[in-house]
Amino acid sequence: MDAKNKTVREPVVSIVDDDVSVRRSTRRLLLSSGLRAEAFASAQDFLQSGRVGETACLLLDMRMPGMDGLELQRRLAETGWVIPIIFLSARASEEEERRALRAGAANFLRKPASKEALLHAIRDVLEAQRRQHAGEHAGG
Repeated sequence: MDAKNKTVREPVVSIVDDDVSVRRSTRRLLLSSGLRAEAFASAQDFLQSGRVGETACLLLDMRMPGMDGLELQRRLAETGWVIPIIFLSARASEEEERRALRAGAANFLRKPASKEALLHAIRDVLEAQRRQHAGEHAGG
């Protein structure tokens, strides 16, 4: 197979957090770890970006002005987007954490999460997707 046919792009990890320092540092960490990363200041920015369909993993802050993380999770589910979500929050209540996980979040990390914990959670999500896609292609 020549190079033209090997245009499999790395999955995109989208970061949605209203804290600019968190967005920048998380994006730098992901890029330095060989991952493709996009960052958005709000849930609305993410939804309007055109990147929803190529997002393989969503790092999502729980509490943000406007639409919060739980609301974005709900809207994505309602519109049929199946994107694994890893919530990151410094101030979420235990009830908010339970709601996020019950609604299908892949993981819930407390800020400040260690670099290792964050990368491990992301790699778990991406590996699960690779296995799922490999299984789908093997059956067809």
